[in-house]
Amino acid sequence: MDILIPGLAPTVVGVVSFAVVFVCMTKVLLPRINKVLGERRDAIEGQMECAEQLAAEAGEVVAKYREELAEARHEAARLRQEALEQGTQLIAELRAEGLREREAMIVEAQARLGADRVIAETELRGDVVSLATELAGRVVGETLEGVANSEIVDRFFSDLDARSAAGLQ
Repeated sequence: MDILIPGLAPTVVGVVSFAVVFVCMTKVLLPRINKVLGERRDAIEGQMECAEQLAAEAGEVVAKYREELAEARHEAARLRQEALEQGTQLIAELRAEGLREREAMIVEAQARLGADRVIAETELRGDVVSLATELAGRVVGETLEGVANSEIVDRFFSDLDARSAAGLQ
């Protein structure tokens, strides 16, 4: 007998043992393995569906965000334009008010200058009359107080006014 070739009894025992192990594996172990693999497959498919759903929601959120960002940019541009228009209008109003105030100040200053000129002219005429009277009195040697209100003084100033008016024209 050859050592490498088994006899009939060991071969039958081997085949029966193999069949028992094979049946045990197919009846007990294989359903459990298939059950675990099925659960894993379902879990992976569920996670993929969840990931796809999350990706779709993220896409919607990004689209909504972009839309809101575009609206915000449009609103900001509108507000900048409004502010620019209001600023331009305010500058125009302030400029107009400044021009009105300037014109009022010029009119007031001209009136004040005219009044000051009349006052200064009156005071100077009085001073000129009194100085001229005093000088004439020194030259003549007598006091000429009564002459200050005379027609000579009035005529002198009217001639002076006529000359200055002719010189200004």
